[in-house]
Amino acid sequence: MADTKVEISSDSSNLTPNSGNVSSQTNNPLSRKLNKILETRLDNDKEMLEALKSLSVFFTENSLRTRRNLRGDIERRSLSINEEFVRIFKDVKEELESIHEDVQAMSCCCEEMTNRLKAAKEQTQDLILKTNKLQGENHSLEVRAQVAQVFLSKFQLTSEEMATLRYARDDPITEDFFKALNRAKNIHEDVKVLLRTNQQTAGLEIMEQMAVLQETSFEQLYRWTQNECRGLTQETCDVPPVLSQAMEALQDRPVLYKYALDEFGTARRSAVVRGFIDALTRGGPGGTPRPIEMHSHDPMRYVGDMLAWLHQTTASEKEHLEALLKQTSGKGVEDSMQEIVGHITEGVCRPLKVRIEQVIVAEPGAVLLYKLSNLLKFYHHTISGIIGTSVASLLITIEEMHVLSKKMFFNSLGLHASRLMDKVELPPPDLGPTASLTQTLSLLREVLASHDSSVLPLDARQADFAQVLSCILDPLLQLCTVSASNLGTADMATYMVNSLYMMKTTLALFEFTDKRLEMLEFQIEAHLDTLINEQASYVLTRAGLGYIYNCVQQHNSEQGPLCNIAGMDGSSLKAAMVQFDRYLSSPDTFVMPQFNFLLSAAIKEQIFKQSTELVCRAYGEVYTATTNPANGYKEPENVLHRSPQQLLWGFLVCSGQYLAKLLQGRNSGDPWLGLWVAKTSLMHVGSEGWSVWSEPTDELP
Repeated sequence: MADTKVEISSDSSNLTPNSGNVSSQTNNPLSRKLNKILETRLDNDKEMLEALKSLSVFFTENSLRTRRNLRGDIERRSLSINEEFVRIFKDVKEELESIHEDVQAMSCCCEEMTNRLKAAKEQTQDLILKTNKLQGENHSLEVRAQVAQVFLSKFQLTSEEMATLRYARDDPITEDFFKALNRAKNIHEDVKVLLRTNQQTAGLEIMEQMAVLQETSFEQLYRWTQNECRGLTQETCDVPPVLSQAMEALQDRPVLYKYALDEFGTARRSAVVRGFIDALTRGGPGGTPRPIEMHSHDPMRYVGDMLAWLHQTTASEKEHLEALLKQTSGKGVEDSMQEIVGHITEGVCRPLKVRIEQVIVAEPGAVLLYKLSNLLKFYHHTISGIIGTSVASLLITIEEMHVLSKKMFFNSLGLHASRLMDKVELPPPDLGPTASLTQTLSLLREVLASHDSSVLPLDARQADFAQVLSCILDPLLQLCTVSASNLGTADMATYMVNSLYMMKTTLALFEFTDKRLEMLEFQIEAHLDTLINEQASYVLTRAGLGYIYNCVQQHNSEQGPLCNIAGMDGSSLKAAMVQFDRYLSSPDTFVMPQFNFLLSAAIKEQIFKQSTELVCRAYGEVYTATTNPANGYKEPENVLHRSPQQLLWGFLVCSGQYLAKLLQGRNSGDPWLGLWVAKTSLMHVGSEGWSVWSEPTDELP
């Protein structure tokens, strides 16, 4: 190899100078081999890479000796590998030969068995045919048995279910009974499918069997339900869930369902009647609460306790019935509940009616009768919300008692009014309300107070309010009119104002009285006009202007000058003005005696203010007539030395203290503030003599 390398090197050295001869180099085998080696890319030659990798395993030393012996090493290694390969395949060959022998043995055995099976098959051919035939028949029978089993399970009851439905009379009803009954019902419905096929005979037989079984089961269920309902006679009953299921099941038989409900209602009715009698006579357990009859001396508590007990019992019975029918459904369930609750509470109607009638007929008084009427109406409204219908006997009884108490109440009011009119009481000396009026208003106040404290709905309270007011107020107004018929004008007006004022203050405390208050206000205003005119006439007469004002009012131009009339000359007018000045200096002394009898300070203030307005207006007319040249007065300013405006200011200054007293409750008694209030509230008289109200913007002089 070294020789080769040297030889290649020499060749290469020889090729360099002779590079021009390209064709000779191309034809040189050594050159072609060398070029091939140089052009080889080891990255793409996988076989070369694998060979080099294998060579690297045993070629560890790169020396001259190892390179010379490389071929021999490779051949020896190849030889050892082939020997190892031969050795291994020899073992494989031996194993394959062993397997071949076994396979040969198995082949012989299988062939022998095949021969024997053929012989056995030939011998058992008839038996196999019979066996296959029997297997087919067995499969067909199994299918028919499965169909029969499914048919029986769908259209027949099991023996346990039949035994459950045909239970002994003393055995209790359990959940299994209702399951079996529902199963029989479903079978009766499902068997109708058979009637549309060719199995109509079987369908009719099964349907008839299930119908008979259901009728028997429902009859037994009704008997059991009837016995259970008869046992519910305790004051507090506990409805078992099984009984609710029984009522649900009996809905399929409306007649039995109705009989069972009636049995429950009858049992609970006797229990309620017994409980009501015990509550009246014995009271609760251990004497608490006490017997209701012990409160018979107190009509409100007596009747209220009875109605409260019935209200609580009605609600409890409604709950018991709801527990009984909680699993039932349908349109008529609510109506049935209302009917049964009405039947249960019907037994207490007679004893309740007798006792309430005794209380009402005893005539405990108008106020108490009115309270009883409201109490009965309230419980009628409350219990009707529980029962749900107004045709129940208990509600009818309560309504009858309400009507009776209301009738007795209005009869009592009518009797009271008749007594008032039979013996009319004369007005007292102070012209205040009479004792009968005060007593009647006290009665009205108590009635209206009980009306306001009533727990009835607003519409129900307002319905009979107008009738109550009419029965009391109309006779009172008539009584006041008759009583004051023999009085003078001022006395009559004062007495009527005081009486009407008392009625108004009584009604003002309560609701629904707006219309009556408005009517009373109109009547008071009418009598106030009378008092204002009387007070103005009284002032004019006492102040010396009465005759003069009448002459001015009645004078006309045909009579000639006013000064020619008797008593209307200048000296007479001056004398009258002297007396009128005394009025201005102390107006509180120029009031009617009846003025001090008025009960309302506001009414006094109104009368004083408006009567003063009339006096100022009368003075203005007299002043206008005096200053008129046609009336013949010489130097009228010396006759009436005050103009209407000056009169008003003088009146204000003189009467400010009195008005301050009237307004003391409004302005803390300050006389100057009272004077200012009087100034700003009184009218001033214009130059033409008519009245004009001044705005509160003027300053005090």
